[in-house]
Amino acid sequence: MQPISVQKLRTVLQGKLIHGSEQWSVQQAIYYNRHDLTKSHSLMFVSRNDKINWQEVDRKGPSLIISDKPSTELKSALANTTVLQVKSVAQAYWTFIEYYRGLFQIPVVALTGTCGKTTTKEMLKHIASKHWQVQASVSSKNEPRQSLPYLTGIEEKTQAAIFELGLGNTGNIKHQCMIYQPTIGIITNIGVHHLDGCLNLEGYIKAKAEIVEGIKEDGTLIINADDTNIKKISLKKFKGKIIKFGLHETADFKASNVEFANTGMKFTLEVDAITYNVFVPGYGEHQVYNALAAIAACREMGLTIRQAIAGLRTFKQMARHLEFTTGLGDSTIIDDTWTNNPTSVEAALKVLDTVGKEKKVILVLGDIKRLGNFEEKYHREIGSMVAERKIDTLITIGKRAEKIADQAQKDGTSAEVHTFKEVTGVLELLKPKLDADTIVLIKGPMSSRSMIEFANTLKNSS
Repeated sequence: MQPISVQKLRTVLQGKLIHGSEQWSVQQAIYYNRHDLTKSHSLMFVSRNDKINWQEVDRKGPSLIISDKPSTELKSALANTTVLQVKSVAQAYWTFIEYYRGLFQIPVVALTGTCGKTTTKEMLKHIASKHWQVQASVSSKNEPRQSLPYLTGIEEKTQAAIFELGLGNTGNIKHQCMIYQPTIGIITNIGVHHLDGCLNLEGYIKAKAEIVEGIKEDGTLIINADDTNIKKISLKKFKGKIIKFGLHETADFKASNVEFANTGMKFTLEVDAITYNVFVPGYGEHQVYNALAAIAACREMGLTIRQAIAGLRTFKQMARHLEFTTGLGDSTIIDDTWTNNPTSVEAALKVLDTVGKEKKVILVLGDIKRLGNFEEKYHREIGSMVAERKIDTLITIGKRAEKIADQAQKDGTSAEVHTFKEVTGVLELLKPKLDADTIVLIKGPMSSRSMIEFANTLKNSS
């Protein structure tokens, strides 16, 4: 965080000094009881109903409390704590956000999408970090409460920032955009997820669309031209620049001649009537879309297309994202236990269509969560997708996933089908089937430690 003097903060937040010195600077900002107090020189927003542990606050001093509690409560502060009283702590919080974000005139990218947002963010971070000092969100830790620490991670030397936007409920993306105030927004795709928090697909699309209004004036929106649900978003009110990427539609960043290569994908990129040869590590057409979004964003951030392409070549594919390993019995294990939703299952099956052509194919599929009232519908749709393919063995794990097996059998799958409530017993079933001619795709939710450990067992048994 860029240090700010307490005196300056008192002026910006129109606070009243209740206790302590203002002749020092804060170096971290948190919301008390939402974030851990781990450092000295911390600013803490404290809600009226929060109980303050004055001893803990003082031990980490010098500390700054900003609160709308009554003066009688705030005067309990100890020697190493400064207290500013404000009329409304919520208003003070947003005033601080506006002030801090306004200190930096740098490209700030915000990404959302059902799939690919973490990978695209990591691609962008990888490329941009070769040229600039970059602040970025960590892995897929993208929930709204992380936004304040991520924002204040921008400091004087930061030249670009890249943030992934999490969506659990309607309003989450709007909230994060108010904090980050992105100059560039990306929607990778919109499939089906978090229907329990958004009621239905229409609500989910609307929640994703919050990024459109969240981009700063004269900013850039980068969207997937081939995505059916993105086409349902009205862009009439968006006054900034729109860039489209895709394979099948007219797009500003268009990929063609897409091929599976050794450890990744090759394709031809066309931009402004100029063509480029691109390689991106990681298998699947979806990885081409991720690369297109990343290259487009890089150009908008101020890098050249050639710099972006060169950076992509050395990108390390993320763990548990269709991660290929030689496993038990010299079989090929594909670990895709990072996330689980209908869109990512379809993408994984499409990869399997190519890489599994000459192999015996085993599918291990777990529950898909957060589908609300549409749980059975989408599990059955996956069952139908499985039935269309040449699968030798289908194994489902979990109560919800049983519907996948049931529908695959109803649709006449040729696969040998097994259903398990839990992972226990799956390894014993699989062991005799695993050899050099077998490929196993394991797809489960990141919340399932047992499926992740099961995948690791198969991978580490080579």
